[in-house]
Amino acid sequence: MNHYETVFILNPVLSETQIKETVKKFEDYLVSKGAEMIHKEDWGLKKLAYPIQHKKSGFYHLFEFKVEGAVIAPFELEFRRDDSIMRYLTVKLDKHAAAWAEKRKARKSVKK
Repeated sequence: MNHYETVFILNPVLSETQIKETVKKFEDYLVSKGAEMIHKEDWGLKKLAYPIQHKKSGFYHLFEFKVEGAVIAPFELEFRRDDSIMRYLTVKLDKHAAAWAEKRKARKSVKK
């Protein structure tokens, strides 16, 4: 199993219910394919560096998970099919990036 991190941006015109449903849909998809969810973060509404689909902001979400590499292509295809997703990026984490992600999570838990 490989260690991955996916950040995706949801359309800012969605209601809170629609956002929760969309995030749950993608989480359920990963779990159904045998993924181990390590961490999820809701970064909230953020201003974009440049307009995407004539929108200047979006709801950011992060998933950190472990799954077989063959699952990533169909997972990203689901992102492309969903109109509420404006952008997404999936990155395979090496041991250094995974260690940094652990430090980031530790810092976030201390701030709360």
